[in-house]
Amino acid sequence: MTTTSTFTVDSCKIETPDGVKLHARIFKPVDVADDLVILLVHPFSLLGGSQGLLRGIAAGLADRGHTAVTFDTRGAGKSSGRASLTGFSEIRDVIAVCKWVCDNLSTRRILLVGSSAGAPISGSAVDQVEEVVGYVSLGYPFGWTASILFGRHHKAILQSPKPKLFVMGTQDGFTSVKQLQNKLKSAAGHVETHLLEGHGQGPNVQPVGSGVERGTSQQQLVSCGPLSFIATFDKISLGNQSVDISSNNANQIRLRCHEGISL
Repeated sequence: MTTTSTFTVDSCKIETPDGVKLHARIFKPVDVADDLVILLVHPFSLLGGSQGLLRGIAAGLADRGHTAVTFDTRGAGKSSGRASLTGFSEIRDVIAVCKWVCDNLSTRRILLVGSSAGAPISGSAVDQVEEVVGYVSLGYPFGWTASILFGRHHKAILQSPKPKLFVMGTQDGFTSVKQLQNKLKSAAGHVETHLLEGHGQGPNVQPVGSGVERGTSQQQLVSCGPLSFIATFDKISLGNQSVDISSNNANQIRLRCHEGISL
């Protein structure tokens, strides 16, 4: 266990129905703000994605009273199993972790957050888990090339009636702003977008396949604007955030922040 003055980090193994053992970390605040648990799904494991890329976001959330969970999908990090090329096996991982969260963290409300390839994977799980009340995409790969691998995931999140926020850099190497806008025209439910002007794919600086320009630092990405998760936890400002994800009305969501960085 890792302990700070505001939160603790525990590690555990979560077993999927098909026997894969997933390595997970739970970032638990000392003073919990609410019963919402934020589950973060990392980028494409076959290009080096792992839960470590989301540690900063999770720590920033926990530091401000929000329980966050990260995990390595099958074949990544310390998890067993083999990664799939299209991400469909990993949907089972997301569902298994959601079930574990409900059984062990005393919550019936989960916000799913997917980064890069983690966005289509988590998006396909949204309507398969009743307790998921909202979804945030950080750089969803809607572009033509990425769609070769992840195109079959699109329908699930676009048809979901649950509230959705899509965050994307205007210089995303995988998806153009026009492609994002065209895709979201058919989206059901409450949909919001936030564009990070002049920035690349996703808020995470990754060594391989990120689409983020070489030399772009996390500190630079932090200053991009509101409605984004940034991996440098000490720059996330969630203190003035208003979160309204009612278990009685899962189609309503309000996320605001006055310091330029938010959910």
